[in-house]
Amino acid sequence: MKYGFKLYKEVFKINKLQVGFARVDITPSLGTPVNGYFQARYMEGVLDALEANALALKVEDTCVILISVDTCNIPAPDCQILRQDVADATGIPYDAIFIHCTHTHTGGFIRASETSLDFETPESTQIRLEYFRTIRRKLVDVATFALADLQDAKMGWAIGKASNIAFVRRFRMKDGKVRTNPGVGNPDILHPIGDVDERVNVLRFDRERDTVVLANFGCHPDVVGGCKVSGDWPALFRRRLEKSLDNVKAITVNGAQGDVNHVNVNAKNGDFNDMFNDFDDIARGYGHARHMGNVVAGAVLQVFDKVNYEDVDSLRYVQTIAKLPSNRPDPKDLPLARKYRALHDAGRDDEIPFKGMELTTVVAGAGRMIRLENGPDFFDLGIGAFALGNIGFVTIPGEPFTGIGRGLKEAEGWTVVLPMCITNGAQGYFPMKDAYDEGGYEAVSSNYRAGTAEQIIEEGKKLLNELR
Repeated sequence: MKYGFKLYKEVFKINKLQVGFARVDITPSLGTPVNGYFQARYMEGVLDALEANALALKVEDTCVILISVDTCNIPAPDCQILRQDVADATGIPYDAIFIHCTHTHTGGFIRASETSLDFETPESTQIRLEYFRTIRRKLVDVATFALADLQDAKMGWAIGKASNIAFVRRFRMKDGKVRTNPGVGNPDILHPIGDVDERVNVLRFDRERDTVVLANFGCHPDVVGGCKVSGDWPALFRRRLEKSLDNVKAITVNGAQGDVNHVNVNAKNGDFNDMFNDFDDIARGYGHARHMGNVVAGAVLQVFDKVNYEDVDSLRYVQTIAKLPSNRPDPKDLPLARKYRALHDAGRDDEIPFKGMELTTVVAGAGRMIRLENGPDFFDLGIGAFALGNIGFVTIPGEPFTGIGRGLKEAEGWTVVLPMCITNGAQGYFPMKDAYDEGGYEAVSSNYRAGTAEQIIEEGKKLLNELR
């Protein structure tokens, strides 16, 4: 009797899903500040157009809009402005709007502040403000277009694998210290700390005349470098997949990538094709970003025709505010922090006794200590989730370590859980607890005390349970 009842439910379950898709160009003007490093960069050319891609999901009277933006990050206050714009223009509830940053390090700064950023000139400030006004209009446009494109759709899911393009970037060195990005072939490396998650979560939405594919993979898009804008591997993935399959449109959401990037410290021979050694001793190159896009596209192609189709009869969303303790400095460390930061701001990095990524780590850590000298003691972190049938999404406003992604994917009762970084805000790194004792760029620069990552996993699972 139990078997018969279960079969009856599966046969007569009704699919109620509608899906809409839209894309707009958000390539900035020449001179727009480029986001991604502790270095002044201004847009001086275009390698590939930057985009905002929108996915509208609707089941009966409930609608969610997911917008994926080719930029490094958007701070929470600025993201609130953009979400409210979309809510006002579309009538979709504010909490049902999710703005995700792919985290390309060759995209324009999206900031509303009329006060010049540390590195800006008065002219570049005005260019940046004009870009923000443009982004406000563009995101309303893309959300509106996606809603107008809503059509009946069938959802399928699968998990592919993208091998040998993402690598742990934190290493134990022979002197016992932990370094982030110590350099290819560094003889002082003992071993990486942790391992990567090579899974590519794939959702396929079949409509009458086309298919929309959403891919979720966690790796830093810091592959291109320079001052010419590019959507990095997420954008090159989208273009490769759309060239490989007829009538397919693709959208990317980056996963848990805070401790993972493209640098293979054991690279040899052809691994260096199309790459150069950049200012911070990290090998970068547009051709390598293209390679990564091809590999992620290949992971989707592995499973595209063999997805597991499921009817969708519900769409739910929820948001919460978590209170996270601040990583305030020890007062005795502040004098040296002020010295290093002053030297960096004066363009005198050569007087700081570190090079490459170690220099970046010291400068970022000094900035964190100065920033948090007088508090606050806690930060509010907006964590969100939505569920499409039994497929769960958890959105995190910053850069979660791989361990957070794994923890969320292990939430019980879900077919697939997709963790999404830098969504509805960008509030820095969320390292696992052990990383604070180990050191390295991410923990040194993080605004949050040890235990934050584990708290995010717990909060994310609570939201998923609330959606069940």
